[in-house]
Formats: sequence, C-alpha cells, structure tokens
Amino acid sequence: MHGSSADHPHPAPEYGPPSTGGSRHRRRGRRLRWVAWGAAAVVVAGGTGVAYAWQHLDGNIKGTDVNAALGKDRPQARHDGAMNILLLGSDSRAGTHGHYGTGIAGARADTAMVLHVDKSHKKATVVSIPRDTMVDRPECRTTDGGSAPAAHATMFNSSYQVGGPACTVKTVEHLSGVRMDHYLEVDFKGFQKLIDELGGVDVNTRKAIDDPYSGLTLNAGKHRLKGEQALELVRTRHGVGDGSDLGRIQLQQAFVKALIQRADTLDPLSHPAKSYALMDTATKSLSADSELASAKKLLGLAQELKGISPERTHMLTLPVTYDAQDAGRVLPLRKADERVWNALRHDRPVPESVTRDSVGDRGASPMSSEA
Repeated sequence: MHGSSADHPHPAPEYGPPSTGGSRHRRRGRRLRWVAWGAAAVVVAGGTGVAYAWQHLDGNIKGTDVNAALGKDRPQARHDGAMNILLLGSDSRAGTHGHYGTGIAGARADTAMVLHVDKSHKKATVVSIPRDTMVDRPECRTTDGGSAPAAHATMFNSSYQVGGPACTVKTVEHLSGVRMDHYLEVDFKGFQKLIDELGGVDVNTRKAIDDPYSGLTLNAGKHRLKGEQALELVRTRHGVGDGSDLGRIQLQQAFVKALIQRADTLDPLSHPAKSYALMDTATKSLSADSELASAKKLLGLAQELKGISPERTHMLTLPVTYDAQDAGRVLPLRKADERVWNALRHDRPVPESVTRDSVGDRGASPMSSEA
C-alpha cells in the first residue's frame, strides 16, 4: 500500500542545499540554475568533451516538424514576446508491460495543457483541456503519411492517435483560434523516471485517495511521491471528484505547481554529475517541435521563463458541461471558452468569472500545491 513519506524512510537525494527562504531573486536564480544544462554539461564533460555532451543530449530529444505538417492555414503568429506552448502527456503503453492497461492501440493525448506566457515573461496562464471533450477535429495527416478526414463531435484525445502531436496541435488551434508556438511532450515511462531522478516531489492531499484503477492509495496529509506514485497520482480519476477526467485535472495542476516548488530546492552546480544524469533523463523523456528539439534551445526557453513562479501561474480547466448523451464525455461551453481563448489571443488575464458555469472547476481540489 502506498502511503505517506513515512512509508519511504530514505531521504531523497539533494542536488545542493535546500532553500532557506532567501530572497525572491535567489529563488529565481536557483530555479534557473536547475535548468542550466549547459553549465552542468561543461563541468561534467570538460574541455573537448563539451561538444559530445551537447550532442548526446540533443540525440535524446525526439523532434516533429509541426510547421511543415500544418502548413500556412493556421492562426496568426504573435510578435510581441508572448507565446503559447502545448504541453502533452501521452499515454502510450509501449514498454510498460501492461502495468498501465492494455488493449489501446498507439497513444493518445492523455493530458493536454496550453501554457500561455505573457509578453513580460513574468506571468503565465495554464488552460487544461479535458481529454474527453467532444470537439470537431480538422483534417489531419496520419502518422503513416496518409490523410484522415475531418471528424465532427469526436473525443479530443483521439487526435493524437490519428495523427500524432501535429494533429493535436492542429486540433487545439482549430478549437481555440490561438497559434501554438511550440509543443512539448512527455510519456509514461519518461515522467516516472524523471520524478525518480529528482528524488521525488512533495504533495499535500486534503482527502484520502484510493483508486484501484491507477493503483494509488494515499492517506490525507503530506507525502513525498517517487516516480511510480507520482504517475499514479496524475493518472488518478476514480478516486477523486466525480470519477471523471475533471478531478484528475485538478490533481495534475496541483502537481505541476509542486514540481516547480521542488525544482526551487535543487542546486545542480553543487552536484554536476547528478545534474547531468537528471538532464539526460529529462531529454530522453521529451518530444518537441523541431524548433525546440535541442538541449540549447530548451535551455534558452528555460532562461526566458525563469521569472515565472507558481504564485504567478493561473491554472484553470477549459469551461465544459456534461454531455447529456454520454455521461463519460463533456461538451465545450462555447461562450465561456471563447472568453478564455480571446484573453490568450490578446495577452490578457482570463476573467475569473468564465468558469462560473463550468463543471470542471467545481469544488476544492483534492490536493494542495502547498507541501
């Protein structure tokens, strides 16, 4: 049975001294250092080995040329510094030996979040799109080079199965009218290994969670979750809320904030060998658009986002309502959704009132981001 941190007595490895509540500038600097892959690679490889280190990390990242796949029929790109990144968690069972279920061909976009970074790069908005949302999917190229016709009222997460990440990007752009500047994706195995390499993430559950489907059992209270438990947490749906994807989204959003807070406590320059191992694991876990598919470009993105803290990150679920024809599906609330996407298009905060009638953000989250 999985439980609190008392069930896991071995302390997580640290990459440097824990945060002692220093200045905001110091915390931002520490977060930047955690993603300073270049510095870690230089220290580890040294001299002539630096080029090899970068080449190795670059070779880990899988890239997709989204621009070539989608062509020019897309929302207009921004040029004011604001950006939108589609974050995907894919549910491929490959290599998991049936541990997370069987009978599903290929992979689907199990988790999808649109990360909007404002033009100052000091604030962010994250919009989670429920995977069970019924949407109109545009025509997409298939993964085997063919073409899939447009589909009406189909589940959002099937877009990945039809045409991979490029089709999911196209579906999000069709749904929102907002151009995705980049996409980043992590899969089951990669996520679990990354959390293990971090030494776990601290979370605080407000209620006990018992989900026989994901395998997660947690008492109410504070926990340090290692990779397997963390994966069970972000996949839990039957043990929280109404048992749908909506409760799981609240867990995922709180976990993302907890992950950022965990990163604040790590100092890679004090332990460069461990830091390089972390970066090696991270890059093996990632897929990205071709413009981001290199360690240096990802480092550059991290440097651009260094000023964003959990307190400056607004998270919400795309406003939806239950589908009267199928209790396991949800439908977009068109007017409320348009207010969300319009705010992102104009680089403005999303009004709090947009989720008033949504079933996605009702009730308190079963988990607090404060560990």
